[in-house]
Amino acid sequence: MSNNMKNIEFEKPSYSEWQDAAIKALKGKPFESLLTKTSEGITLEPLYTQESLVAKLGDELDKQVATIRSLQNSQVFRVAQQVYADTSEAFFTQLDDSLARGNELVTVDSRVNFEWTDEVVAQLATYFSEYSFKITLKKANDPLLAVFDKIAADKREAVTGFVVSQNPITLADFPNVRTYVADTVVYHNEGANAVQELAYALATATKYADQEENFETFSKKFYVSFAVDTQFFTEIAKLRAFKVLWKAFTSAYGITENVKIPTVVETSLRSFSQLDVYVNLLRAANEALSGLIGGADVFTVHPHDALTKPTEQSVRIARNVSLVLKEETNVLKITDPAGGSYFIESLTADFVKEAWALFLEIEAAGGIDAYTASGKLATELDASYQARLKASQTRKQSLIGTNIYANPADVLENETNPLFAEIKRIAVPFEQLRAEMTAADVKTGILALGSLKSSKPRADFVSGFLNTVGLVPEKSEPVATAEEALAWLTATEAKYIVIAANDDNTKELVPAILAGKPADVIVDVAGKFKDEEEAWLANGLNGFIFAGQNIIEKLNSVFVSMKEVQR
Repeated sequence: MSNNMKNIEFEKPSYSEWQDAAIKALKGKPFESLLTKTSEGITLEPLYTQESLVAKLGDELDKQVATIRSLQNSQVFRVAQQVYADTSEAFFTQLDDSLARGNELVTVDSRVNFEWTDEVVAQLATYFSEYSFKITLKKANDPLLAVFDKIAADKREAVTGFVVSQNPITLADFPNVRTYVADTVVYHNEGANAVQELAYALATATKYADQEENFETFSKKFYVSFAVDTQFFTEIAKLRAFKVLWKAFTSAYGITENVKIPTVVETSLRSFSQLDVYVNLLRAANEALSGLIGGADVFTVHPHDALTKPTEQSVRIARNVSLVLKEETNVLKITDPAGGSYFIESLTADFVKEAWALFLEIEAAGGIDAYTASGKLATELDASYQARLKASQTRKQSLIGTNIYANPADVLENETNPLFAEIKRIAVPFEQLRAEMTAADVKTGILALGSLKSSKPRADFVSGFLNTVGLVPEKSEPVATAEEALAWLTATEAKYIVIAANDDNTKELVPAILAGKPADVIVDVAGKFKDEEEAWLANGLNGFIFAGQNIIEKLNSVFVSMKEVQR
């Protein structure tokens, strides 16, 4: 037995053998059905192999991996937990607690509920002298800027940090504070995809580099800021691709040595929802792991309730997400842990190619400012945002707890955090329609035909469909005849009914149900019935509910019809 085991070999199937097996398993569907198109327009293959990657990149593969590793900073994934407080006293109490519990950067948005008085900024200045920081400014004369005046002259050279602002500020005596930022988070929050974010980062870098007397002066002031979304592998590849693009960018300026630029990263809020908010915690953890693997230098995890009002507990949980990943996963013991992955290396290369092409297009148009002024950038962002909306509303992209597996018992918070109120979140249409339908006390129902076994699949689908906007339909017991169905329709308080049954029972009973239904009841059918559609619609059917349908458009139209019937 032991000798036989020693001689066992594991055969390595070829790609063609795997493809043949896949085609057989598809049972008539084309092999192309396994291909996936990303929001960046990149086609994902169902299988990546070493051979396919080498064939695609050749010698560029080793160069890509070497570039990414050579540009990795020695300190990575430093925790930058933002502090939230209503008073200055609470702010410093929470800041002290945060720093004592693993936070590494003083992270502050200047838009606070208290005043940045001389006393407050002087106290904050003592922290800047000891800790690195990340501050966000929202206006040129932001009162938080006074903090730099409060730092002693002999300590200014040792101060390190990052300033996020729309226009760079000048800090002549702070050589280690970076004030030139390619802040792609603003584009991300408008709907940008990974390729666009990378291209806009390079275009912004060009703008600032050309304003300085030399590249070295610029590079010491510059950093890039990203938000990472829930597309795990996409975000890893995005962060890795920036390093490759940055190497090409510096080469264009005649720089031959490696110039390491910090990547300051945060979890995305555009996929956050005010519904089932604890799912936001899971999203943030997923995003943080992609940032860790992707090589982020500084990382902020937004609390799961950031859209309303973070609490001390939610902030601590968010901070601990970073700490658990940093301390317990051992990922940081590996340089470029995603390096060599056939899929991620291929995706990284695709992002590099597409982002560089868009960057050159922006430069040809006169640079990032001219590109923005022309309206092209806004058009691109809107197209990406609309595509993202459509994907969520048709469930091509899942948003757990919002467009699928929604909990209709969730209550929307009235309070909104002004820091994040303008983000174009894909959950907003669901939240808005839920609020409107809840206020209108919409009554809905599901009429099941046939047996429980035959009607349940479509009944469950319809229930989940309606749950996304907070509706809990009244469900009938399965009925076998049109008379029973009409009796239930007459007795129920629901004014919007969806018939759920298998194809045979639906075709058999729907005509009689339509002929006898109450005039003030709106009736839809679950499923697609192309042959019967025209006749049923002519005889009083409102429409159909089916997989792949735009949930918001469908339920909005139902809501409008219900209000018209009630007039």
